[in-house]
Amino acid sequence: MQNKKSPKADIGRNSSLYFAVGLALMMFLSYGTINYKVYDKDALGLDKVSMDALDEEEVPITEQVKPPPPPPPPPPAPEVIEIVEDEEEVEETIIESTESDEELEIEDIEIEEFEEDVEVPFAVIENVPVFPGCERGNNEKKRKCMSDKISKFVQRKFNTDLAGDLGLTGRQRISVIFKIDKSGNVTGVRARAPHPRLEKEAQRVINLLPKMQPGKQRGKAVIVPYSLPIIFQVQD
Repeated sequence: MQNKKSPKADIGRNSSLYFAVGLALMMFLSYGTINYKVYDKDALGLDKVSMDALDEEEVPITEQVKPPPPPPPPPPAPEVIEIVEDEEEVEETIIESTESDEELEIEDIEIEEFEEDVEVPFAVIENVPVFPGCERGNNEKKRKCMSDKISKFVQRKFNTDLAGDLGLTGRQRISVIFKIDKSGNVTGVRARAPHPRLEKEAQRVINLLPKMQPGKQRGKAVIVPYSLPIIFQVQD
């Protein structure tokens, strides 16, 4: 009869494995035992720190000192200007004079004097206009003679019956203004009357006045304004 052995019950089959594991374990324990050290608490100096001591310790307060501002940058160094002598020769240009010895003849230039139309009132003019027939006497006599001559001339020439034809009655007054120019002619006749037809009649008569000698101021002929009132009565 054969003995049947279970392969699982064979102890010698894994003996080498168990030996190796045990050897490794023993070596690990031996290494740990050799390197294990015990430290004394007193040697380490692990004293307890008292919080009260830390509270009582005064910490000095230090002021924060601002650093001084940086110094200003130094001024830039002046540029050194080198003066280079110009050795290049410049040709001088000679300008010849165009003046000639010939004398230029300048023709006489006639300058026309502009004469202003100056007006001088009849009452203040130095030399009054002279009406024909008033050449004698001084300035005052000539002035009076001219006024009388003009008044008589108007009385002869003016149609006084025109006012009656227009239905006007009583005293009539016509204001006339005219000028004696620098040639002695009557110009610029204006009239103001109660009726337009009387104004036209006054203008007609004044324009019939003869040419006179012009009035003069400082020896020069000037324009002389003259005013004349024409007054007449219309019979009812």
